[in-house]
Amino acid sequence: MANTHKSIVEKYWKAANDRDWDTFDSLLHEDIVYEIPQTRERIRGRVAFREFNATYPGDWTLKIVSLVADESQAVSQIVFWVNDEEQSAISFFEFKNRLINRIVEFWPNPYDPPARQTDSIERY
Repeated sequence: MANTHKSIVEKYWKAANDRDWDTFDSLLHEDIVYEIPQTRERIRGRVAFREFNATYPGDWTLKIVSLVADESQAVSQIVFWVNDEEQSAISFFEFKNRLINRIVEFWPNPYDPPARQTDSIERY
């Protein structure tokens, strides 16, 4: 099952990147719930989630950086470029009947950390 979930998420990101909305839809449970905690947005249902993605503004593309999966869930890290701006996202996937039925996605924005009284922290 783990390889199945990994394959589903790989296909999901490829379909999104290719704007192949029919394939994208085929990977989603009709009752999918998508949440972005930072913006407090929630999208319910396959039709609404497709619209959310298909109407995202700008000329965007993405690439998978990391993807792990087991028998019940998957986690991916992607790099997302839109109009020459780069962002990262971490997505947590849950499945029902071999379809994605829940995604919680974090879009962390980079920031300068606070000054510390230690030399043990390495910036990269």
